[in-house]
Amino acid sequence: MDILVTEELDAPAIQRLAEKHRLLRDGTLWKDAAKLKAAIREARAVMVRNQTQITAEIIAAAPQLVAIGRLGVGLDNIDVPAASKAGVVVIAPLDANATSVAELTLGLMLALARKIPAGDRSTKAGGWDRKGCTGIELDGRTLALCGYGRIGRRVAARAEAFGMRVVVFDPFAGAETPGRCGRLEDALAQADFVSVHMPLSAETKHMFDTGKFDVMKRGAFFINTSRGGLVDEAALVAALRSGQLAGAGLDVREVEPPRAATELETLDNVILTPHIGAFTAEAQTRTIEAVAADIDRVLRGEPAQNFVNFAQPRR
Repeated sequence: MDILVTEELDAPAIQRLAEKHRLLRDGTLWKDAAKLKAAIREARAVMVRNQTQITAEIIAAAPQLVAIGRLGVGLDNIDVPAASKAGVVVIAPLDANATSVAELTLGLMLALARKIPAGDRSTKAGGWDRKGCTGIELDGRTLALCGYGRIGRRVAARAEAFGMRVVVFDPFAGAETPGRCGRLEDALAQADFVSVHMPLSAETKHMFDTGKFDVMKRGAFFINTSRGGLVDEAALVAALRSGQLAGAGLDVREVEPPRAATELETLDNVILTPHIGAFTAEAQTRTIEAVAADIDRVLRGEPAQNFVNFAQPRR
């Protein structure tokens, strides 16, 4: 076997790979670490989304592995240091999804500001509650971007086009970054809207907790299209119930999909979507084409173009 596909993935680019290489597709492997460990033993490359956990143990069980293709931007489900140590290149076209995630972020902001879900529910139920659906404009409001990478910069450009003022917290942003704040709390305290675009790590897990929500303006809105683990969901529910936050738009959750309904599903001022930030036809095409092309390159002994580590691939 040359290529193992561990989630429900199909596209012309994958079909073309199957014509050139021996490809095994099993969309259930992400659910069972033991089955994944057994299946990956002979694989030279593996293609995953965000559900498959490629741990150091899994990598160690795959002596033939030369490439991991990640169809997305988050890398928290892949042990990148272990891959580098083992000589496995991690492929991830980080720009491919950025526009789609940025547009969803703006969509959630607009939906919260103008109470679009409430207006939809009320009108479909036979109501005509214009007063109850009174919203606010984005124009003149302050947006705090927590993370100023590929996606954050695109969100900033779109928000500014709506007349918003943008402030930024990102430990890696240069001093020349417009609106840069040295402390997260300084950005949060100014914001009418907070949008999160940071990676999940041991340092950032539950970064947004009761203390951070208390710092925010009363009546601000919170949007997360990055990783659910950045947010203490119980603290978020408490802030929403108390009115400290006016609403939240969440495309990601700490457990995906949630094993059971939580209080977030009961709140009318919360918009929940099933991690669809990258799920546009354009982003999916760009991502799969780029990953498939790089896997083909690596299997032919050539370097990948969209790599996120500096491993010397095995031969």
